[in-house]
Amino acid sequence: MTTKTVDVLLVGAGAMSTTLGMILKQLDPALKICMVERLDHVARESTDAWNNAGTGHAAYCELNYTPEQPDGSINTTKAFAINTSFEVSLQFWSYLVEQGNLPSPREFINPAPHQSFVWGEKNVEFLRKRYAALSQHPCFKDMEYSEDHAVLREWMPLVMQNRDPSDKVAGTRVRYGSDVNFGALARNLVSNLEQQDGFDLLLGRNVKDLNKNSDGSWDVVLKNNSNGSSETVRSRFVFLGAGGGALPLLQKSAIEEGRGYGGFPVSGMWLVCKRPEIIEQHQAKVYGMAPIGAPPMSVPHLDTRVIDGKKALLFGPFAGFTTKFLKQGSFLDLPLSIRPSNLAPMMSVAMHNMDLTRYLISEVRQSHRSRVESLRNFFPDAKEEDWELSYAGQRVQIIKPGTERAGKLEFGTEVITSADGSLAALLGASPGASTAVSAMLSIVERCFAERMKEESWKQKITELVPSYGQNLTENTELLLQVRKRTLSVLELDRQS
Repeated sequence: MTTKTVDVLLVGAGAMSTTLGMILKQLDPALKICMVERLDHVARESTDAWNNAGTGHAAYCELNYTPEQPDGSINTTKAFAINTSFEVSLQFWSYLVEQGNLPSPREFINPAPHQSFVWGEKNVEFLRKRYAALSQHPCFKDMEYSEDHAVLREWMPLVMQNRDPSDKVAGTRVRYGSDVNFGALARNLVSNLEQQDGFDLLLGRNVKDLNKNSDGSWDVVLKNNSNGSSETVRSRFVFLGAGGGALPLLQKSAIEEGRGYGGFPVSGMWLVCKRPEIIEQHQAKVYGMAPIGAPPMSVPHLDTRVIDGKKALLFGPFAGFTTKFLKQGSFLDLPLSIRPSNLAPMMSVAMHNMDLTRYLISEVRQSHRSRVESLRNFFPDAKEEDWELSYAGQRVQIIKPGTERAGKLEFGTEVITSADGSLAALLGASPGASTAVSAMLSIVERCFAERMKEESWKQKITELVPSYGQNLTENTELLLQVRKRTLSVLELDRQS
C-alpha cells in the first residue's frame, strides 16, 4: 500500500471540488492538493451538462425561491440570498477568465434570458405580487413583467404559439440570465489545476475508508478500480464534494457534526427536442409553477441549452425515485445509509411528506404521452414524435435531525464541517453548483480560519471576488459595479 501526503484532499471531481481547489490554489499556490474521483472522467455525475438544468440560478425566474406567505405576501429572503451568491460566482469566473485560467466564456456560459410563465388568475396574481416585491430592489431592477399576449409572444414565441387569446397568462423576463455548462466549467478548472505544481488528479478511485489520526490529519484509503490495489492519502484537510456520494463518506468519517443526517434520493428525466427547426425558435429558460409536493429540482421549465457548442431544447425535469445516490451508483446506497442515529429522522420525514411521496409515484407512472401533455402547458403545439426521454442525474435531498420533529427534509445545500475544521462535506441539491463559489468560500473561512487572517489571503480574496465581505443587497453602488463588469467579461450582455 502506497501513501501520499498532501495538504488538501478533494473527494469528487465535480463543480464543488474543482471550485474549492481553484480557490485554494489562488490563495496559496504552494499548497499540495490531491483530487480523487471514482469515475474515469472529470465531472460526469451531477455536474455533467445533461445531468442538470444548466441554469445559472439567480432567482430571476425560479418561483419556488419566493414562496407566498399565509397572509398573501411574498417571502423574498431566499431569492436575494441566491441572487447575491450567484453574483459571487460570476465575479470569480470573471477573474479567472481575465487571468487566462478559464477559456472564452462561450465554452462554459452563454446568455439565456430567464423568464417565468404562469396561467390562471391565482397564479397571475402571485407573479404580479412577486414582480412588485422584487423589482423595486436594484438586484432585480431589470426584471420586466407583462400580461400582454403580444409582448409575451416576443419573449417566448413557442410558449405563446397558438395559445387561446382569452387565456389569463403572465410572464417576467431578465434579459441577462445565463445557461451554464457546469461540466465544461469543471473540466476547464481541472485542466488549469493540472498545469500547476502540487496538484494531482487520481481518477478511477473509490474511497473505502477515512480514519482520523492523533495529530488531526486524515488517512483516506482508496481502491484503484482498474487493478484493485489500495493506496492511502494522508491529508491535513479533507473535502467531501462527491454529490450524492458525500453522505455515505460523511458517515464513514464518523464526525459528530454529521450524526443523524440522512438522504432522500430523487432522480430526474428530461424531454429532449429532436427537431432543429423547433430548437431554433426558443432562446430562453422559461420556468413555471411547481406541482404540489414537488422538490425544487422538479419545477417545470422549457430550457435553451448550449452543450459543447451545440444548441439544445429540454423540458422537465420529471422526477423519479430510485435508491441510488448517484446515477452510476448502487441500488443499495439508500438502505446502506441507514444508521441508528438517522433512523428516527428518516422515518419522521417519511411520515410527514406524503405529498412528496404521492408526487413521485405519479411521476414514475407517467407515460411518454402524459409527459408531452405536461409540455403542452409550455408549448401548446408539441408533438410526441418530436421529443425523446433522457435520464438526468441523481439528487440526494438532505434529511437532518430536527427539533420539533425527529427529522426535517431540506431542499437546499448545506455545508457540514468538523469542529477542528479538518473535514468538510457538502450535502444537498438546488441551487447547487450556481452558488459553488459562496459555498466553498464559507468552507475556506471555517477550515482555514488562521490562514484567512493573513494579509496576503485577505488581499487575494478581494481580487478573486471584489464584493467579498460586502452585502450586495445593501451596497447598491458595488452591486452595479460588479454586475457591469461580470456581464461584460462573461459576455452575458451580448445579444442572444
